[in-house]
Amino acid sequence: MPAIRGSCLCGGIKFEIIGPLLRPLNCYCTLCQKQHGAAFRTRARVSRQDFHWVQGEELVTYYQATPGYSRGFCRVCGSAVVNRAEPDWPLAAANPRTLTEFGIALATLDGDPGVRAENHAFVRSKAPWYDIIDALPQHETYPPPG
Repeated sequence: MPAIRGSCLCGGIKFEIIGPLLRPLNCYCTLCQKQHGAAFRTRARVSRQDFHWVQGEELVTYYQATPGYSRGFCRVCGSAVVNRAEPDWPLAAANPRTLTEFGIALATLDGDPGVRAENHAFVRSKAPWYDIIDALPQHETYPPPG
């Protein structure tokens, strides 16, 4: 499998992924809306062992908007780069694999990542001005493990 490369807007942070992108989805939680300045964030999970910083790891600043979940962004340009769950994240018990994975916004990846969102998550928080018009499954909160 060829490496998937990604970066922030200013190019100061670069990373590569040498494994598969997992469980891609559109997240409508208010935190993702605020972090991305959009109606939703399209993201995939990736094994932490398959993720490698190429340059600029020192430019990543983490913000914990909720206890136990850190959102990493470039301190120069503000691009959302990587999100990670910590052991004290309330949803970690129901979703333990998130502790060995990162969340990556697909928009930070170079080219076509080869995956598409499989469902919509946290639709109970969806912006009222945005309509979901496809037939993908919709979940009120985090999708069930599967």
